Amino acid sequence: MLSIFKLIAGGCLAFLSFFVSIIVVSACLFTSPLALASALSSEEVKFAVFLSLITATVSTLIALVVAIPAAYALSRASFPGKGLVDAVINIPIALPPVALGTALLIFFTNTPLGIYINNSIIRFVFEVPGIILAQFGVVSALSVRLLKSVFDGIDPRYGKIARTLGHTELQSFFRVTLPLAKSGIFGAAILAWARALGEFGATVTLAGATRFKTETLSIAMFLNLAIADIEKAMAVILILLALTVPTLLITRKALYKGYVP
Repeated sequence: MLSIFKLIAGGCLAFLSFFVSIIVVSACLFTSPLALASALSSEEVKFAVFLSLITATVSTLIALVVAIPAAYALSRASFPGKGLVDAVINIPIALPPVALGTALLIFFTNTPLGIYINNSIIRFVFEVPGIILAQFGVVSALSVRLLKSVFDGIDPRYGKIARTLGHTELQSFFRVTLPLAKSGIFGAAILAWARALGEFGATVTLAGATRFKTETLSIAMFLNLAIADIEKAMAVILILLALTVPTLLITRKALYKGYVP
């Protein structure tokens, strides 16, 4: 029975590997080396790469600053309405990114508070900060879910022992719990960054799709598809893959080989 199960499991793994590989190979075969070289030398694509790296990094850092304490609270604290709070935090995961972007756009253009923030404090609508906010909205909930699992896997007795030795709860968190969660936080950060790098739906709805202004790599792909420049669009996809796949491989190696303590 076990061998049959292993055979089925191996077949499923092989199917998924083939499914993803055939998509990547198709993109590689469709894009000529000349088109890829042309895309790499394009000022538009250079701008999109730079903007994507900056916004994804900033949004991921902000998401982690919020997600780490939020995930810790969900993992350790008991309070009325905890299940409701947990469900609310999951909403961005369940919603299509376009719906999230639409909700943000409505908030900043049709509510007094949103209009005041957008006009008097910081402009989000059709501006670069809107890209960061859209990415944050998408990856923050994902970060909380990943980090909650990390904190759930750490025995709370370690923190209690630190408390008995004279540490405050905040000190035990920074000196005991956080170091134990370092590998999980690193993995969650990389996954969130990769997700932010490829985010499209919420970004294009809130920040728009303006060349050399709010043009991330995913929006550059969309703009080139809109003018039927398929080769350049596929070249942008390959650049996106070249940025994300090695990052994910390095993360896996670090987590499983023990390079991250």
